[in-house]
Amino acid sequence: QVQLVESGGGLVPAGGSLRLSCAASGDVYSTNSMGWFRQTPGKEREMVALISGGGRTNYRDSVKGRFSISRDSAKNTVYLQMNNLKPEDAAVYFCHAGLVISFSDNWYFYGERYWGQGTQVTVSS
Repeated sequence: QVQLVESGGGLVPAGGSLRLSCAASGDVYSTNSMGWFRQTPGKEREMVALISGGGRTNYRDSVKGRFSISRDSAKNTVYLQMNNLKPEDAAVYFCHAGLVISFSDNWYFYGERYWGQGTQVTVSS
């Protein structure tokens, strides 16, 4: 089992910045990737950014150039720096850990997947 605890959400004006953090504990070596998903009411959860154990990253198109994912392996922590936030970025952001295999730009999850409790990001227009 892997436990994930997020922090850093909040309310920011459009154009502002936030940094989310996610600390992992437990059997972290059973996973090879961490990342962030987000969800708004009535919509499916969508991938925002992923980072592999080797440092490869993957972003959804709408956040490229504005969001940056990084990890501190010594602390088992992943970060999401979000700049130039837009109202459409508002959502509950969930930290994720799991096993992934990638072919070119396509990443596929398999096995057990772990989620944090979610942190709210609100962007005022």
